[in-house]
Order: sequence, then C-alpha cells, then structure tokens
Amino acid sequence: MFRFIFPACLAFSFVTSLPAQAADQPPKQLVIVSFDGAHDNALWQKSREMAARNGAHFTYFLSCTFLMNQAAKKAYQAPHQKRGKSNVGFAQSDDEIRERLGNIWHAHLEGHDISSHACGHFDGRNWSEADWSAEYSTFEATLKNAWKSVDLKEPQGWQDLVEHGIKGFRAPYLSATAGGDMIAAQKKAGFSYDASLVTKGPAMPVAEDGIIRFGLPLIPEGPKEKPVIGMDYNLFIRHSKGEEDKTDSKVFEERAHAAFKDAFDKQYAGDRIPLQLGFHFVEMNGGAYWRALDRLVSDVCRRTDVACVSYAEAIPMIEARGKLQEQETSGL
Repeated sequence: MFRFIFPACLAFSFVTSLPAQAADQPPKQLVIVSFDGAHDNALWQKSREMAARNGAHFTYFLSCTFLMNQAAKKAYQAPHQKRGKSNVGFAQSDDEIRERLGNIWHAHLEGHDISSHACGHFDGRNWSEADWSAEYSTFEATLKNAWKSVDLKEPQGWQDLVEHGIKGFRAPYLSATAGGDMIAAQKKAGFSYDASLVTKGPAMPVAEDGIIRFGLPLIPEGPKEKPVIGMDYNLFIRHSKGEEDKTDSKVFEERAHAAFKDAFDKQYAGDRIPLQLGFHFVEMNGGAYWRALDRLVSDVCRRTDVACVSYAEAIPMIEARGKLQEQETSGL
C-alpha cells in the first residue's frame, strides 16, 4: 500500500457554472476525469487543488477498506474470500482515516462526485447478485460508521451523502462482464450509474435496465497509435510493463499527454462526445500520468465551451442533448 505524509487538507469553495447552450451552438465538450481507490491523502489534496485551479469537478471511486481500522479489518469478509483480506490493503492508522474523511467531506462540499469502488478490490465478474449486494452493503455500513469508528464528530449532512448522494459505481478491474447480476444489485443499492465498461472509442453512455452505463474509451497512443484504455494503469503496463521507471518519466508523460490531447481534440473538433479518462491514487512512473493530466486539465477546462465535470454532473447534460439510448447489453 502506498502512503504519503501530508499536512491536513484545505477546503476550497468553488462551484462550476454550467450555462445552457444556445440552440444554434454546439454542445460543450465534456471531459470526465475519475480516480479509483481514492486513498492517499496527499493525492486527495493534489487532485482537489488541480480541480480548484481549473474550475473542474472530478469523480472519486472510493474503496471502503481505506476507512477500515484494525478492528474493522478483522471483521471484513468479501464474497468468497477469507476474513480480513483486501487486494488493496487497509488504512494504517486512525489518524490516516481522520484525514481521509476530511478530504472526502471537503471534496463533496466542493462539488466533486463521491462514488463507490466497492471495498476490497476483488474481481467480481463471477459474483452473484447476492454477492454484489453484500459488498455494496459493507460499503454503505462502513461509510455510515466511519467518523464514529475513529472518534470524530460527524459533520451534519454526512448520513445524507451516504444514503442518497453516492450514485455511481465502478467495478474493480473494470469487471463489466459481471453484467446482469451486478446491475440488478446496483439498482437495489440505489445507484443510478455504472462506469465499469470499456468502449472502442469515446462513446455516449447507454441506459441498461435503469442504470446509466459509461465506458472508458480506447484511445490511440504512441508512435504506432495503438489503442489503449484511457487510464493511467494501462499506460503504465504498456510503457514499462508495470515496473516503476522514473528514468523515462518525462518520455511517458509526453506520450500520455499527447494521447489525451489528441483524443480531446478529435471530439472537440467533431461530434463532442464526452471524453472519459481514469486515474488511480498512485503516481506511476514518477508521476508521469498525473503530470499529463494536470497539463490537459490546465489547458482545456478553462475554455468557455468545455466543461470538466463529474459523472453525476454529466448525466443531465447528456440527457439534455437527447443522446442517451436504451440498450439491453453494452461493452466492447
């Protein structure tokens, strides 16, 4: 598990204005940036500051084991796993949880989208509806009790956020093949959107059995423009085979930024399909992909005809364009 020491977070008050487009004007180009895991407190701070500088809102897919202390760790049991097991670890101290809760709460107040990445980061492609429901219940219970578990006074509005404000989910490992059982459990859990798919390129979301489904796109990358999922981890695997390489960090940054910018430019000059990009709270290859993201956000998010928004904010904007379609199945 990656840990950073960072001073307590600062709260930013920033609300993005999203004026309606004139009928004869093209729709705003949407850029949807999300982070999986949402654990490291230094990167909570870094991402929030990036957003505040550029008028952006992000989506944070939180893994709930990062709000579990040692007592909760012993009690946690994911479907078909041993008790106390997590593929991404647990919080290392109560103080770490306290700072993380502050970051989550302030991000919510700043207009960011807090969503679910389940708990222990297990591949649920073979899970049943009951398995998914159990993991969703653990996520909700963990968040409901999070402040009390570390002896902090809970801010007013926290329970409302947990019960009504967490609307999105992304499956660990993008296990979209879980299909119907996962979607059925999401409906029962009160989710309204899922972001677990991968699409052949930037694509509009589809409505599937009451859940709006988004997909990270394949985007051309590198000298041969070979498609890769628009996510830092996939670039990390391609560039250095998953081994940390700080020596070539600048080269990887340039390649990533070029891929992100080219994908943006194609939509900006074309049909303006929302561009989705995914990241993790780990600065792989010396922070190459976070630097590439910062460059993109700083370049495009301040434009008057671009809106860097969360998934939750994007949904009504897409619906207003009349582009949301019903579909029984979706994916590659």
